[in-house]
Amino acid sequence: MVQHRSMIAVADNTGAKLLQVINVTGGYKKRYGVLGDVVTCVVKVADPRGTVKKSDIVHVVLVRTRKETRRPDGTYIRFDENAGVIIDTKNKEPKGTRIFGPVARELRGRGYAKIVSLAPEVL
Repeated sequence: MVQHRSMIAVADNTGAKLLQVINVTGGYKKRYGVLGDVVTCVVKVADPRGTVKKSDIVHVVLVRTRKETRRPDGTYIRFDENAGVIIDTKNKEPKGTRIFGPVARELRGRGYAKIVSLAPEVL
């Protein structure tokens, strides 16, 4: 569960390290973002030679959240941190070429098959 002003880590190799959420997209007065939601963020910490720079506005899909998510079989999935992958909004493709850390299985149903295929582990 990520909301306005939440700080999230980056799980790809675009050069950004830390992001701050400035908007949760997806409806009128949508307050919280969950696994698979797209949020608008500003880059707070970035590598000097990365593809994104500090203070850039980017769109991010959430791949890990600390708030547990209930699955249809009754189990829950929860991660140690909030993390996202920077995407291109036109075609839902990640801007980076590598994904770090595990991602949730729910992303495949949301249309992010490329992120799931690049991830080292799908939980």
